[in-house]
Amino acid sequence: MRILLVEDEDRIASFILKGLTAEGHLLERAASGSEALESALSGRNDLILLDLKLPDGDGREIVRRLRASRVQTPILVLSALNEINDKVALLDLGANDYLTKPFSFRELAARVRALTRTDLAHPELLEAAGLTLDSRARVVSRGTRRYRLSAREFTLLEYLMRHAGESIGRAEILEAVWGTSSYTESNVVDVYIRYLRRKLDTPDAPSVIETVRGVGYRVPA
Repeated sequence: MRILLVEDEDRIASFILKGLTAEGHLLERAASGSEALESALSGRNDLILLDLKLPDGDGREIVRRLRASRVQTPILVLSALNEINDKVALLDLGANDYLTKPFSFRELAARVRALTRTDLAHPELLEAAGLTLDSRARVVSRGTRRYRLSAREFTLLEYLMRHAGESIGRAEILEAVWGTSSYTESNVVDVYIRYLRRKLDTPDAPSVIETVRGVGYRVPA
């Protein structure tokens, strides 16, 4: 999942980034409200983790503006405020869940799983090119055979399978899987495509990832 973390405190941000990255998620951090809005309004995130106290404003305003703009990305509020009225007000404003600081990483990870499980736009079980990908269990299989993929390989394959049948450009893949477009002169996408083909392709069948000349790559639907 692509997760936007809105947190200005470096220590807390590092704790969350390290833990959720290890869980296989792709995280982008915003340290201010303006950065958060720019990313959140793009609609490219699957979940938003939102601290309320930001250097240039209040997280409540971010929730209000996103919902007013019809952005329905799930929002998990992270805050030291522990009053019932604060929690109720945020939920009424449009937040999906509320976690009080300090919190354990296990609870945070469980809340993230719960919120992303209910995101019907992102089904957990994907099938394409003879492969089955279970995004919750993080398992890729063909029949009874299972494949061992690195976190980045899995994220790349999942993105391509969610867009099965579509031709995806390298720049779009970089943005979606690596969270950046700064590798414009790099062949990192091609390298990871080779990794996946080496693990997933069989000698008697076409590659599970097609090269689309002049565009990028495609997983057949």
